[in-house]
Amino acid sequence: MLWATAGSVALGFIIALECTARHYGLPGPITNQARELIFAPKSGFSLYAGMALMMVVLTWRQRIIAIGAAMGIDIVLLVVRWAADVKATDGHPFGNGALWVILGCAVIAVTRRTGRERVLLLKGVGLGVLLLAGRKTGDTWLLITSKTRPTVLDQYLATADHALGNPSWLVGRVVSATGAIGFNFLDVVYGQLAVAAVIVALYQLRDVATERRFPRHHLVRTFLVIGLLGPGVYMVFPVVGPIFAYGTGAEHWAAVSLWADTPSSAHWAVAHLWPETPPPLSTPHPMPFDEITPRNCMPSLHTAWATAIFIHTRKGPRVLRFAGTFWLIATLTATLGFGYHYGVDLIAGVVFVLTIEAALRAFDHGWSRSGVQLVAYGATVFAALLLSYRYLPLEMAHHPWLSGPLLVLAMTSVIYGYLRTTTRWEPRTTPTRHPEPQPELI
Repeated sequence: MLWATAGSVALGFIIALECTARHYGLPGPITNQARELIFAPKSGFSLYAGMALMMVVLTWRQRIIAIGAAMGIDIVLLVVRWAADVKATDGHPFGNGALWVILGCAVIAVTRRTGRERVLLLKGVGLGVLLLAGRKTGDTWLLITSKTRPTVLDQYLATADHALGNPSWLVGRVVSATGAIGFNFLDVVYGQLAVAAVIVALYQLRDVATERRFPRHHLVRTFLVIGLLGPGVYMVFPVVGPIFAYGTGAEHWAAVSLWADTPSSAHWAVAHLWPETPPPLSTPHPMPFDEITPRNCMPSLHTAWATAIFIHTRKGPRVLRFAGTFWLIATLTATLGFGYHYGVDLIAGVVFVLTIEAALRAFDHGWSRSGVQLVAYGATVFAALLLSYRYLPLEMAHHPWLSGPLLVLAMTSVIYGYLRTTTRWEPRTTPTRHPEPQPELI
């Protein structure tokens, strides 16, 4: 019943986004996903990552068949496009086969499976489809933010960021000094965050096929909730980021503009200051911006997702723990160094994800008093951060030695509360005490 309800809500939400995109004369998530059945997909890696998630419910023999079928379909479609002289200039040459296999497994579950076998296979298909739908709905959400929020609040965040020492400008100069090598390396890490999440999820779901059930809590749930709630905050606090509000945005435009071939001069920057010169202190005010650039900075969802990966790798093997730490550090460096986010975005992103993670774990734990208090405290701190960024940025900039540590302390308090509360929820194992041997009586 829970899975059916969640699926119905997700389907209704996707249909609503499709209608909204159609209202603006653009294809929505359903149209874009259906197009990838034949045409070159935007990201072949994401399609295969979705198929990998789906395959956690399959046996090894079924997985080999699925991978072979996906690769075979990709080869056939590649040959057909080559024979028809259709170039994959705006997408990847592979990935369609993975989507065909996911849909094929859905058909098999309905027509050839019964009982628990059907339910388990449909759950696996649902995981794969949710990953793919999440990317498409995210693109549409960004479109909605740019069309419905004509003004942005970047000046408020840039002013508040003085309390942290303008980290975006500092890290931006460091990344620029590394040249093409450092930029391209961080760009790969930043762009393949979903693939990293799938790797962690596959480790957590590795026993699903044998145990015939999913674990109570795993990374995919956290990722989906972050993607569902985050864009709602974008609508309340629209921000485009330093590279656009205070820079040219030219070198990053291709990665950010997802729905229009618009030149980088379309946005309206305050001045070309990033990353060389921090913005001067002045009274901030909302400023008009173009209808193309996404308002997707507050909070930093890349920071939230990377933090979720870090949290969910803490109980894995050493290699996975190292990878989670590396991905978090590299993602934070990229978000700042590329000029996509301000420092205050990252603090809000950490508080945001810890509150969501606490809510999901409290739900599994039965909403105990400690869980309710933790979620309420995290939500209060997150709301306080947004209010301070909006109404106290100038005061924060004039007193950086007070406001800066307070921002870090607020984030640290949520981290401490999360660790302290969730540690109590962990099952404790008590060592078995063997009775001492009694001396033999003579």
